[in-house]
Order: sequence, then structure tokens, then C-alpha cells
Amino acid sequence: MFPRPLLPVLALALGTSGCAAISALDSASEALDVYELQTPAIEGAARRGWTELVVEPPIASGALSTDRIMIRPAPLQAQYLPGARWSDETPAMLQTLLVRSLAETGAFASVGRAPLGAQGDYALLGELTDFQAESLGSEGPVSVHLRLMLRLVRERDSAVVASRTFEVREPAADDETTTVVAAFDRASRRMISEILPWAVRAGS
Repeated sequence: MFPRPLLPVLALALGTSGCAAISALDSASEALDVYELQTPAIEGAARRGWTELVVEPPIASGALSTDRIMIRPAPLQAQYLPGARWSDETPAMLQTLLVRSLAETGAFASVGRAPLGAQGDYALLGELTDFQAESLGSEGPVSVHLRLMLRLVRERDSAVVASRTFEVREPAADDETTTVVAAFDRASRRMISEILPWAVRAGS
């Protein structure tokens, strides 16, 4: 399922024909299929607030600061799904999902990537430590692992008013690209669904 790497972490290697999606790395010259993640369904709008929220792109390692879909065949090894990429770099994609979802709650006067004026009321800062598919050995099951540490900061005095770590694991039925991406989608929607009530309460 996950092969022994032929090049160092982050290098691209040629995949072998006939293997499953996670069995090899792709050639850099090949066209990549583009995938997007969805926002969770918002059930019922919250009472409209008066605060402005700015969502910063989360900090992430170089291995995650890319539009490639990461896989980990071992804890210290990073590779990418062959023939596939996200529609944007992972931190920017997650920022977009958070902005859209938080805005849809209706709990804030404004939610954006930048303040409307000199500064917003609150800033949501994050550090993304895990956003990858993982496997337990060459024959082990595949699962998606997401972990995001968030801090809500009051802009006027830079005080941290709330902080929390959100972590989700979601199994994939097999190691095909579309199956793994679907597991990413379920995991991200679950994680954002947990973030929304926390952020609304903290920013009220």
C-alpha cells in the first residue's frame, strides 16, 4: 500500500503501473486531478452579533503548506497522492472553509480574511499540525488524521480569550484516491462542525 520511499521527504518519484492510489508517487510532469472540500451543513442561524472576526490562514509545516494531498506511510515519512491535488494550498483551503462556515452561522457582523477597517474585533489564529492520510503498515487500513490548534485573540489588547485543539480521525474504505478524498471531506466537515459552536461562544 505505502512503498519504501525512493527519494527524501517531499521529493516526487515515479509510480508503478497497476498500483492503487497510495502505492506510489506520481511524476511531476503528469496533469493532476483537482479536489475541493465542502463546508458542513449549518442548521439554524445564530443570533446576529456585532463583532467582526478575521480568520487567518493557519501556520503549517512545509510538508503541509502545499496543494498536494499528503500521505504518511510512517510517522516520519511524508509523500503525496499520485495524480491529485487540492484546489488551493492546504492552509488557504482550510481558511476558506472556516470563513464560509463561520459567516453562514450568522453569529458575527462580519467574517473575512482581512478586517473591514483598521482592525477587527477578534482574530482566529491556528496551527495545523496534521492534515494527511495515514496507514498502519503496508497492509494496514487507511485513515485520515486532522489536527488544528486554534486561538481566538481580541484585537484591541492582543488577549487570548479562548484556545482549543480540534482533532479528528476518519477511516477510508480503501486506498483509492476518490475514497481517500471522501474521507478527508467527512473529516474536515466534522472538525469544522466542532469548531463553529466553540468560536461562536468564545466570540459572543
